[in-house]
Amino acid sequence: MRFEPALEQGRLLRRYKRFLADIETAGGEQLTLHCPNTGSMLNCMSEGARVWFSRSGDPKRKLPGTWELGETPHGRLAVINTARANALVEEALRAGLIAELAGFTALKREVPYGQERSRVDFRLDYPQGAAFVEVKSVTLGFADSTVAAFPDARTERGAKHLRELATLARDGVRAVQLYCVNLTGIDAVRPAEEIDPAYAAALHEAVSAGVEVLAYGAEISPQQIRLVRRLEVQLQSRRVD
Repeated sequence: MRFEPALEQGRLLRRYKRFLADIETAGGEQLTLHCPNTGSMLNCMSEGARVWFSRSGDPKRKLPGTWELGETPHGRLAVINTARANALVEEALRAGLIAELAGFTALKREVPYGQERSRVDFRLDYPQGAAFVEVKSVTLGFADSTVAAFPDARTERGAKHLRELATLARDGVRAVQLYCVNLTGIDAVRPAEEIDPAYAAALHEAVSAGVEVLAYGAEISPQQIRLVRRLEVQLQSRRVD
C-alpha cells in the first residue's frame, strides 16, 4: 500500500477528545487532524514526536487531514490509522502473501455472521468450505522488548468477536483471528492480560475451541506499508507458532 500523494511530516502537539490531534508541520503550520484510532494509543505517541499525515483536498471535510503514522517513544514507527489494517490484509491476501490463507476462490468483506450479530472482516471461500477471518491492528509495544500486545485498552467488542469465532470453530467452520502488527521492530504478539484479562481469557477459550491465531508484521515507512512476514503468537499457557 503506497501513500499517494506522499505523506507530509510534522510533530505532535497533543491528542485530545479521542479523535483529534494538533500537529505542527515541518513548515511551521499548525493543523488539527482526524485521529482515526479508537484505542488508548498506549506507548504509541508522545508530544513532540514525529508524525506523518495525509492531507485531504475535499472542501467538505471539517479537518484538513488524517494522522497516518507516528514515531513511538521507543523509536518505532506505528500505523495510527487503524482503518489501514483491513486494507493491508486484503492486499496481502490477494497477493498470496499470507500462506495459511492462500488458495481462496472468493473474498467478501464485512459479512454478517454469528449469534451476537457481528460482521466478520473477511469471509474467504475455498473448495472445501468457508473461512471467517477477524483482523485486529496491533500497535502496543514496550521498551527493550520485541513482543507487542493486544489490546491497548479494554475491548468488549474484541472479546465478542472471539466468542463468535469460537462458536464457528466448534461447529466445524474454519475461524481465524489475524493480528496485523502495525509496529516496527516486533517479532511476536501476546494478549495484554494486564490491560484486559477478559479479552485474554476469551482468546484462550477461542484457541481451545479450534480458532486459528495468526500474526503478520508490517514494513512501515512514510512511502508505503505492507505485510511482510509471519510473527510468533505467544499465549501464557501455550504458544501458537
